[in-house]
Amino acid sequence: MAKFKKIGVVADKRKEAQSALKTLCKKYSLTEITDIEQGKKMDVIVALGGDGFMLHTLHNYMNYDIPIYGINCGTIGFLMNEYKETNLKARLEKAGITEIHPLKMVATTTDGKKHEALAINEVSLLRATGQAVKIRISVDGKVQLKELVGDGVLVATAAGSTAYNSSVGGPALPLKSNLFALTPISAFRPRRWNGALLPHKTTIKFDIISSKKRPANAVADFTEVEDVSSVEVKEVRDKKISLLFDHGHSLEERIISEQFVY
Repeated sequence: MAKFKKIGVVADKRKEAQSALKTLCKKYSLTEITDIEQGKKMDVIVALGGDGFMLHTLHNYMNYDIPIYGINCGTIGFLMNEYKETNLKARLEKAGITEIHPLKMVATTTDGKKHEALAINEVSLLRATGQAVKIRISVDGKVQLKELVGDGVLVATAAGSTAYNSSVGGPALPLKSNLFALTPISAFRPRRWNGALLPHKTTIKFDIISSKKRPANAVADFTEVEDVSSVEVKEVRDKKISLLFDHGHSLEERIISEQFVY
């Protein structure tokens, strides 16, 4: 018996994704999803686009426990499966499930207001002007670094460790490592600090030193909060995101392979 009877599909606006949408809907009688309420009724959602579109789709359906199967119609396609017009329903039935948990960012602005957002890839703290930002870093309530001076710092999940984290020199983390990557961004002081690996159950706090003179912004994936004074980051265990991957091309395998790319 088929696991997925109601198959919905969402597509990026780019030409390649829209072309794939027409082809696959006609061939497999998929339901094109036009709003969140319609998508909630599906057993599985096929996302056509690139990694950025996939990230938006995962955020849209994070609260509904609906597995997402991405098909690459973009460039890199790290979170996606290969585009093929054949055997789509069989591929869905045979696909393996990867479950990940998001990060929760609580950012306090200099006027005392708190802003919450979720991140699948990373939470970043970035300088807002030409001056380097100064950040105090605490882990589970204990100050571990009194002052980091540089462009900023980020906390990446294992699933997001090969994205922005990797581009600023952070490590790729296997999904089953249960670790976060705490990675500086263009650190000036301490010059030789390369970051840290932290257990996924830890709570990380960033305090901005001299926030008026050296302002900073906080970003959870694509949600930005300006002029922050402090940021707290921790994993949200009660939210689960399910991604589907073809056999032999799981996210775990891709992350491992990424460490050998040169």
